Amino acid sequence: MRVLLDTHALIWALADDEELSPAARELIINGETEVLVSAVSAWEIAIKRALGKLEAPDDLATVVTDAGFLPRSIDLADAERVGTLPNHHRDPFDRMLVAQALNEGVPIVTRDPLIARYQVQVIW
Repeated sequence: MRVLLDTHALIWALADDEELSPAARELIINGETEVLVSAVSAWEIAIKRALGKLEAPDDLATVVTDAGFLPRSIDLADAERVGTLPNHHRDPFDRMLVAQALNEGVPIVTRDPLIARYQVQVIW
């Protein structure tokens, strides 16, 4: 199975935080799941770190790959897909994650109820 992590799921997975649901935790750590981490999550984390709203590793790319997660870049097809999405969510980072999940054909690991309003599978 392949999944895409929402930014909060990524942060909690890396920190082994109890906020991560048991189902999400098991899926992420079972060793059989390909866990995708979007560049949009790194971008969101960098912005929030710079604003002092979030603590996260300075070397996020290394931490992500050391955790066995697979980086997922943003491409033109993702950007075009965002423009076709209904306005269920105003957060541009989450909209891009939805577009990427749809383009990859994978579920998103998230607790965000607005993401579930899209035609994408949500795991939490």
